[in-house]
Amino acid sequence: MHIAWLKTELLHPIDKGGKIRTYHMLRELRREHEITYVTLDDGQAAPDALDRATEYAHEVVRIPFRQTAKRTPAFYAELARNVASPLPFAIAKYRSAAMRDAIRALLHRRDVDVLVCDFLFPSINVDRDLPCPTVLFQHNVEAAIWARHTQVAAHPAKRFYFREQWRRMRAFEAAECRRFDHVIAVSAEDEETFRRDYGVRNVSSVPTGVDTDYFSPSGERAPAPHSLVFTGSMDWLPNEDAIQFFTRDVLPLVRAQVPDVTLTVVGRNPPAHIRALAVEGSAIRVTGSVPDVRPYLDDASVFVVPIRIGGGTRLKIYEAMAMELPVVSTTVGAEGLPLRSGVDAILADEPADLAAAIVKLLRDPAQARRIGQTGAERVRQEFSWQRVAAAFSEICEGVATQNRPENLPV
Repeated sequence: MHIAWLKTELLHPIDKGGKIRTYHMLRELRREHEITYVTLDDGQAAPDALDRATEYAHEVVRIPFRQTAKRTPAFYAELARNVASPLPFAIAKYRSAAMRDAIRALLHRRDVDVLVCDFLFPSINVDRDLPCPTVLFQHNVEAAIWARHTQVAAHPAKRFYFREQWRRMRAFEAAECRRFDHVIAVSAEDEETFRRDYGVRNVSSVPTGVDTDYFSPSGERAPAPHSLVFTGSMDWLPNEDAIQFFTRDVLPLVRAQVPDVTLTVVGRNPPAHIRALAVEGSAIRVTGSVPDVRPYLDDASVFVVPIRIGGGTRLKIYEAMAMELPVVSTTVGAEGLPLRSGVDAILADEPADLAAAIVKLLRDPAQARRIGQTGAERVRQEFSWQRVAAAFSEICEGVATQNRPENLPV
């Protein structure tokens, strides 16, 4: 099967959840299928990103693209211009006539069995009448992220902005999900949302996976006592909100009972107000980008996921579990993952409950070890990337077969 895979970025460095999921999925699919990777490239990828694309694709179609840096005057000017648009800003900024032309040219010169649009964002460049079936790979319910931004925003102006972006995203996402031949979600919960809220009939789900060979405890060091760790791209608003919430509402409650508790925030591009948390004497460390998150997981006693905004599934949770690290998460943070609270991880939402769960694990290393080992065994048995990619491949092959001319209704 020949798959045309659409994306808004080259994958290296593989430093955020969406890239991780795509990379491992494609690397497995490449073993059995021909992959043509069509992507925008804003020049922010690693210097060797194009060369390393051979790890997950046979051919790369790269479209140069300019994206305005966040929190600059030009960025705020783009936001202002978007006020009159019916499109959410997160979608409109990826509009590219060059990508649209490249997709048409590819489908004209090559036989493609199925086109996969990875995330909702590239879909703005996908024509409606294509000579091959189309699949929309939805890592999140995008509108749900904006709905939760609206719910937690403290400032009235922010609430108004997020509400408007939610309204636009919901309308755009619903229309796109219905026009693609099939939608693939990353959890059963997201699949049901697409059916119920958007009226999507042709939708399936595949679970999140984890590289259990890569993510495994080193056995070379003992966790630092009373140490917490969070990993995630810090230029993504849900992660930024999570750390603000945790350091303001949860960490002081933990510190009142465990005075020497520490928190390490690991992830790329932390904004200034997150970096400012790591003042001398705060016991908070903000690393920024790191080449490898595993040493930070190896060093920690508890992995925290205080996310209040989001959708899809949390790759970071499976990675921590594979490292035998006990996880304390909000229910939103673990949304879409089939976790058993108190067995594979501990789930709580109120600041006092999150703090109590963390304190209990810090004071009871034996229980922390049991939860970590149980979680690790679960992901090793059920959530390998090979198994996940096989399920994804089966769905795509079914879509390609059903939409061949001889199989379409007359």
